Amino acid sequence: MKKLLLIIPIAAVLIYFFTYSNTEARVTLTHSPDQVIQGEPIQITLKGTKKRDNVSVTFGDTSVPMSMYDKKLVGFVPTSITKPVGDYTVTATVGSKTLTDTISVITREKYVAPLGIPQTLGGNTAKSQKQLVDTLALDNQSLLGLGTESSALWKKAFAYPVADPIVTDPYGYSRQTGAYSITHKGTDFRAPVGTEVLAVNDGVVKLAQYGRNYGNTIVIDHGNGVQSFYMHLSRSDVVVGDEVERGDVIGLSGQTGYAEGPHLHFTLRINDVSIDPMVFFGFFQ
Repeated sequence: MKKLLLIIPIAAVLIYFFTYSNTEARVTLTHSPDQVIQGEPIQITLKGTKKRDNVSVTFGDTSVPMSMYDKKLVGFVPTSITKPVGDYTVTATVGSKTLTDTISVITREKYVAPLGIPQTLGGNTAKSQKQLVDTLALDNQSLLGLGTESSALWKKAFAYPVADPIVTDPYGYSRQTGAYSITHKGTDFRAPVGTEVLAVNDGVVKLAQYGRNYGNTIVIDHGNGVQSFYMHLSRSDVVVGDEVERGDVIGLSGQTGYAEGPHLHFTLRINDVSIDPMVFFGFFQ
């Protein structure tokens, strides 16, 4: 009887060891897109493990938080529109196993288009152009460091901020305003005044305010550094601290601030870096 009692625990240990070892052996590390254009987000995916407590992922020297989605671990890395091109290494440690992946960042093609200043902000004069650039810098600074939850607040796929997502102005091109060139670090969606604006996923409202250039603005934190920005609204229906769910109406589109016509300007930031929202949405299609 004593021998049998000793065999049972040993067998259990062996089963655990081989099961865990086989689990590690099945883990794969991948990324998307295959080649990353400056300003695009990167999705890093670990398949074959559901354990987060024994997982560590880094992009270069930066730690990448991982979240469980669709039965796999995913993490997001921003690349700024000015990030140096070249190859970067992703390293994932799962238990005793280490995996690496190489990501190539390539040059974004430059595109320039003219954009004037509405009369409400002074029109196309040299004085109003300088004022616009100066105040935009201050506005952008005020939207940094809003704080993010240390874990993901979402479990479902990210969805578009309007029911009929038609892009009128893409991310990443330069708007020539007089003597100044202003990079468009968001995506504009067609949205007549009064169009319902929807939370793209679960999260917490970090900001709801009116600004000179961005008009009525809402910022939602989705955790792990992912934040969504909704600008030029005619109305805001949330306040700081509100918990929202994907698809909730948070306000109505408009033409407030620096806007020549009604639309929704949508920005997505990862760790305070603005990235191409359409590539990000593509991860969930």
